[in-house]
Amino acid sequence: MTQEIVCLYARARNGVIGRDGTLPWHLPDDLRRFKRLTMGTPMVMGRRTFDSLPGLLPNRRHIVLTRQAGWRAKGCEVADSVDEALALAGDGVVSVIGGAEIFALLLPRSQRVELTAVHADYAGDTVMPPLGPEWVERVREDHPATATQPAFSFLTYTRERRRHGRVAV
Repeated sequence: MTQEIVCLYARARNGVIGRDGTLPWHLPDDLRRFKRLTMGTPMVMGRRTFDSLPGLLPNRRHIVLTRQAGWRAKGCEVADSVDEALALAGDGVVSVIGGAEIFALLLPRSQRVELTAVHADYAGDTVMPPLGPEWVERVREDHPATATQPAFSFLTYTRERRRHGRVAV
């Protein structure tokens, strides 16, 4: 199986990624980027992330990874393990869209992270730690603050691999 597992999330400067099942900020550019990056891909998510969506997102498969036995939702494929979710996703790009528990399970298997770094602190109940040193920033697009939104950056990271004591990217 040839998969590229990509984690996509927005993270405030203080690590917050969510509050009460929603994003604590509104960044239309981030939502457009999310749509562009996930379009046509299977999206792996937790049940609470699925519940936070406005409904089924068009032209994307919804694979919900949950421990809740018997949980079902129209238009979703349900998995009770990471391996089952990835098998359902099949070959190609697999978009992992949250939440924090799902990222913790799949980040070690991921090859790429598409991060929106929000340059402000927010109150929240869901946090993500910073990426570790194995992640290398490849692309950065900075956006200044406006009257209605904080400054933010679109960042693409890839995992640095070590072979025989040397770095291979």
